[in-house]
Amino acid sequence: MQDVTRATEAPKPVSTAEIKPDRVGGGMTRTAPETPLVDIMGGSSRMQINVLDHGFIALVDCMPRLVPQGQSADSAIVQAARVSYGQGTKKVNEDRGLIRYLLRHRHTTPFEMVELKFHVCMPIFVARQWIRHRTANVNEYSARYSILPDRFYTPNLDQVRKQSKSNRQGGEELFRVHDDAQELKTAQEFVQYLDDVEGFYKRYLALTEQGVSREMARIGLPVNMYTEWYWKCDLHNTLRFLSLRIDSHAQAEIRAFAEAMLKLIEPLAPATIEAWRDYDVGAEHLSRLEIEALRDLASGGRGELASDNSRERAEWSEKLARFGFPSL
Repeated sequence: MQDVTRATEAPKPVSTAEIKPDRVGGGMTRTAPETPLVDIMGGSSRMQINVLDHGFIALVDCMPRLVPQGQSADSAIVQAARVSYGQGTKKVNEDRGLIRYLLRHRHTTPFEMVELKFHVCMPIFVARQWIRHRTANVNEYSARYSILPDRFYTPNLDQVRKQSKSNRQGGEELFRVHDDAQELKTAQEFVQYLDDVEGFYKRYLALTEQGVSREMARIGLPVNMYTEWYWKCDLHNTLRFLSLRIDSHAQAEIRAFAEAMLKLIEPLAPATIEAWRDYDVGAEHLSRLEIEALRDLASGGRGELASDNSRERAEWSEKLARFGFPSL
């Protein structure tokens, strides 16, 4: 993953000297901020991280964009939680404590007061996973209206994964391309297969030039072609997306985009991201049966799970190991 690149526009400073309380038409009142406002994107019109071979994710706007000097988008969450027209508490550490309380007790509505807008370029198969998160406003590049650009995702040989033996929808270990001739050959055949599919792009172009409609010609295109969209989502649902997509079980390609997204938004709402890491990403959630098993363990029992589901018992054994107990 590359560093964040910024496209900048000269920001116009906003201060109390420029905005004064007055009345405008229709009885509207404008009120000067108590302290100068600053742009939490630092005057950038675009903050972008390149992902995979031709992809990228760029933060292009957010709300709030202007916050009191010394604060972040966290202040909008605190303001909403206190149902206040002010700026919340005067001490950032008190705001941090409130944010941690809200996330700890799953009071999520205030986090919907922060919105983020991204411009994303990703392979179509990543987009099809991404769109499963149905809590955003999305506008995608239209292959009915325009010709799709000649951009295809092709992994390197050492990125080709084998089918997981325990997860039907995932891949796990990599092909051993450096020390196993047969596995190297299989990985090479897969990359060649992608190259062969990419070769059909010229026929796609030729058929559209011969009069085949773009909406028909596109149906033969592969899902490793790149598409683009604008994706706008509130912070609460963005964190839900990230919780699922930075997980080690997520497909590697969408995980790369999620990690880049997190890098872009963490400076905007640092207290929220800190609490989210503590109470969600780095947390363990216990079921009723698991709590009963822990009580049994504390009273001298084996801590076995009262379930006849073998997968559920295996997951509990793994969780016990993470807690530092002997696995069952």
